[in-house]
Amino acid sequence: MAPGAIVQDLPTEKVTIKPWTRPTPTKEKLDWAPLVEIDLSRFDQPGGKQELAKQLYDAVTRVGFWVVVGHGLSDERVLRQFSIGNAFFKEPLEEKQSFPCNFAEGEYFGYRGNERWIGDTGVKDNVEMLNVPKPIPEWDDVPRHRLVRQNYEEIAQFHRDLYENVIRKLFVLMAIILELPENYLVDAHAYDKRSDDHLRYMIYNTRTQEEWDKAQGYTKGGHTDFGSLTLLFSQHIAGLQIRTSDGEWKYVKPVDGGITCNAADTLSFLTNGFIKSTIHRVVTPPKDQIDVPRLGLLYFCRPGDHTVMKTVPSPLLDRLGLLSDEDKDQSKPAATGTEYVRARVRDVHHRTVIDRRENTSFEFKGLKVPNYYQ
Repeated sequence: MAPGAIVQDLPTEKVTIKPWTRPTPTKEKLDWAPLVEIDLSRFDQPGGKQELAKQLYDAVTRVGFWVVVGHGLSDERVLRQFSIGNAFFKEPLEEKQSFPCNFAEGEYFGYRGNERWIGDTGVKDNVEMLNVPKPIPEWDDVPRHRLVRQNYEEIAQFHRDLYENVIRKLFVLMAIILELPENYLVDAHAYDKRSDDHLRYMIYNTRTQEEWDKAQGYTKGGHTDFGSLTLLFSQHIAGLQIRTSDGEWKYVKPVDGGITCNAADTLSFLTNGFIKSTIHRVVTPPKDQIDVPRLGLLYFCRPGDHTVMKTVPSPLLDRLGLLSDEDKDQSKPAATGTEYVRARVRDVHHRTVIDRRENTSFEFKGLKVPNYYQ
């Protein structure tokens, strides 16, 4: 059994999953970020991958965020996953806490509650989440909450289909951009190999305007993600913002049938900064949505034990001067993807108080990333 699991005699009756529907979109006029849409239905067409790679180039090198459409996952299946997540967060606290994240070891599987305080504000973090690892034999012994156990076949299939339909194809497009063999980044993030990939059900519980003001007055919460790719399904509550290249904060607009994607730290490490890990944050929802919980469905793709955090041997990076002699030295030791991600998770989440960390950095085995941003 994984560390952190609590063995208890908890109720095992079937959990009712009520259908969840997206809230009404905000009517406020917000400053939306212009994001390119990548239509993956064209992926297998003649010349489709090459054309999509050209479209993705600017998004991964300058913006860091983009939207995927034409991914083949029906909205019925997506809403069903939202419904599962919504049902989980209504479970008794005792059940949710039966398998908590083991942050002391940097493990992110299981439940994270909103028990952390935000500095000395008297306001707590308002986020709850449940992280479900990919269904591979290496994670068979990871405990599962009863709702996950009861719906595991469905969750596991969605997990696999999301990787195959979206993540694998995005890595192929990035490899084309980098002039690498098409499966290079796919192999570095192989689904059937041990890594900390997980499907996440997440909820931002409601706060008063005063609580939001106190929390954001203490820290704006800007950050980059720890792994390689993050996928976010549209749910209509505005609040996600990205920091543009000119330092402005712009909202990310939900796209019907779309998945918002962003590159993260380890993909930036693997390309020596060529692929951009964009700073983003979640802020107070618009006034017409502030009383609605912000339910989230996400997937986090992370490099695993077999992927070493060294710059990939890309001819493009070489021509751009982003491959030094040191980068080309394959004998030099470096952290694996799992080592880096778990060290980062431990540093950020193994704490009871969220403290100000602006203008500081996290460093691990030669890898360095800023912590938080104004």
